[in-house]
Amino acid sequence: MSNPENQQPASALPPPPPPVPRSGCLTAFMAISGIILLLPGLCALLFGGISISDGGKIDSDIAPLIFLGLVVGIGGVALIWAAIKGRKAPPIRNDG
Repeated sequence: MSNPENQQPASALPPPPPPVPRSGCLTAFMAISGIILLLPGLCALLFGGISISDGGKIDSDIAPLIFLGLVVGIGGVALIWAAIKGRKAPPIRNDG
């Protein structure tokens, strides 16, 4: 069993360190890189749509490339999302 005398109260713990704001250059670099990574995803959608409309099913030679392009495009979307969502101002603390 735990001994309540040895436990510190929750208020005695030190406050967590404030979040370090990310620079604007890093945010811009992440967003631009994400936009560049969207291009293979758009090509994969284009070529996948063309191959489906031509024969009704995707050719086995091009299917891995389409899948790879879609994965890279999803990575670009995730990078843009992280650039936009990660740029928050730290909360203002009023301790006094």
